[in-house]
Amino acid sequence: MEKFDELKVYYDKDINEEPIMNKNVAILGFGSQGHAHARNLHESGVKVKVGLRRGSKSAERVKKAGIDCVSFEEAVRWADVIMILLPDTIHGEIYENQIAPNLKQGSYLGFGHGFSIHYGEIVPPEGVNTFIVAPKGPGHLVRSEYTKGRGVPSLVAVGQNPSGDTFNVALAYAKANGGGKAGIIETNFKDETETDLFGEQAVLCGGTTALIKAGFETLTEAGYPPQMAYFECLHELKLIVDLIYYGGIQDMRYSISDTAKYGDVTRGPRVITAKVKEEMKKILEEIRSGEFAREWIEENRQGQPNLKKLIEADKNHEIEQIGTKLRGMMSWIKEEQLICADER
Repeated sequence: MEKFDELKVYYDKDINEEPIMNKNVAILGFGSQGHAHARNLHESGVKVKVGLRRGSKSAERVKKAGIDCVSFEEAVRWADVIMILLPDTIHGEIYENQIAPNLKQGSYLGFGHGFSIHYGEIVPPEGVNTFIVAPKGPGHLVRSEYTKGRGVPSLVAVGQNPSGDTFNVALAYAKANGGGKAGIIETNFKDETETDLFGEQAVLCGGTTALIKAGFETLTEAGYPPQMAYFECLHELKLIVDLIYYGGIQDMRYSISDTAKYGDVTRGPRVITAKVKEEMKKILEEIRSGEFAREWIEENRQGQPNLKKLIEADKNHEIEQIGTKLRGMMSWIKEEQLICADER
């Protein structure tokens, strides 16, 4: 185990895999994270079954992966460790109806994200252990890195620990999922949940897509060809992000021209202003207070009308239309694509 400032980081060599190898592990769900965890653990030698709703379309995919597919109820009754990898907003319903009536004292209830525990959608009995194993990447990357003999950095956290060994079980699970090859970081439910929500809303997803569209619209509204706007505001973003990913901001600046570098440090702060940061603080407070969680849960109870409307509007955005055509010119993109929404 290494210390990185105040963080504890664990690697394969630090982790005894026995705590997960001698247990039955049920993965509930076979979506982005579910399919990755189930297949990775199965190929690591863990005894795994996948629990799905009766009649789920994913059942055939589970069987093709060589893993037993059963109902939620049967999975929970069979398992020592139950990993819930379902949409956050249905955790409460599935827990009350399918999990809780079949849950044994001393079981380990795991999560890929702390949302439902942190915001009280699930309140397990005192005799049940709870933990998080959260890879810091989408499920298709978790899977593809595992198949290459690598891994994705992961967070682990323990909530309830009546059995006294929940952290070791969580570490062993994360190792079997490939995380120990990249580093497994110890955290807690609150920090994992709140930072994850903030990152995806303000920077990684919400902030990035809004910035891309605003830049594209600024150029096209000024009369520039949409093809040029697409390359400058979306396509080349990967090139810049890759440089930052591998070497940080300064490495990226080392790799670009002096003109780009000067524009970066003098114009960037005019786009991401103090006002933008103030809005980020408001978003963080909505997450910390539970306001966002309540809003999102209510949105789902109503059938996601606002989400569907906003997603549909973006599907028709000019940047998506021109992007489809331009990506079609570049055969290597399709060859290297991990997931395509049109092929689900």
